[in-house]
Amino acid sequence: MNTQKKVLVVDDDRALNHVLVELLRRSGFLVSSVADGAAAAKALEREAFDIVLLDINLPKLSGLDVLQRLRGKESPPKVLVMTADETPATVLSAVRDQAYRYLSKPLKPKAVVDLVEQMAREDDAAPIEVISAKPDWVELLVPCRIEMADRIISFLQTLNTHLPAEVQDSVEVAFRELLLNAIEWGGRFDPSRKVRIACIRSQRMLMYRIQDPGTGFKPEELPHAAINNAPDEPYAHIKVRDEQQIRPGGFGLLMTRVMVDELIYNEAHNEVVFVKYLT
Repeated sequence: MNTQKKVLVVDDDRALNHVLVELLRRSGFLVSSVADGAAAAKALEREAFDIVLLDINLPKLSGLDVLQRLRGKESPPKVLVMTADETPATVLSAVRDQAYRYLSKPLKPKAVVDLVEQMAREDDAAPIEVISAKPDWVELLVPCRIEMADRIISFLQTLNTHLPAEVQDSVEVAFRELLLNAIEWGGRFDPSRKVRIACIRSQRMLMYRIQDPGTGFKPEELPHAAINNAPDEPYAHIKVRDEQQIRPGGFGLLMTRVMVDELIYNEAHNEVVFVKYLT
């Protein structure tokens, strides 16, 4: 499949550019490369690419300028942003301009190639609607597709790099579980339906709000969730999931309660807020 995918590598780091090109070619991709933003813009005008690996700090034209120009295309490529610039303004600009994924430098070239292969397998990128892109208030409307969890987390991780590692890890695990639940159970994997996500930050806390398009649920009516297992049957839900042919898991709500400081649902249980205190 990779032999049908065309990739453009845009990076002024000659060594990294060369390594990525060689590894991608070995993986079967058709690869071109340029070393500045102006050359990237010209290449994207004259040729259609499936995936673009895009550095931000480029000579002649910045990567963000290149990304913004791509928004006007009828079928834009998926863009993997690669940069050492982790300032909130840069990250949020990339989100607003529909970057597909975000990686912080320094990079492990093999990990980049693995991610490109994953991007190549996924369906065409569904747009993320940006409601707010302030560093202290990020709010998005996200199509109900399972790959959206990794896409959103790749951006939010970067915004949390100033936090202790244990806080980053617990927030990421909680957010992933709740978002996947919203996409699967609230949105039924229907990309025409949207999950609304808000991430609000202050000096003392992180607060995430996730609202799915479903009608909600009753916690006591979830036999497939570990949260309802009897104390003497901690894995009873696994049998239920097997019988109902539901993907492995069911520990999400239980884990989330442990990972965060507060977990609050609305009455219908189709909207959840969790809080992680920072002091």
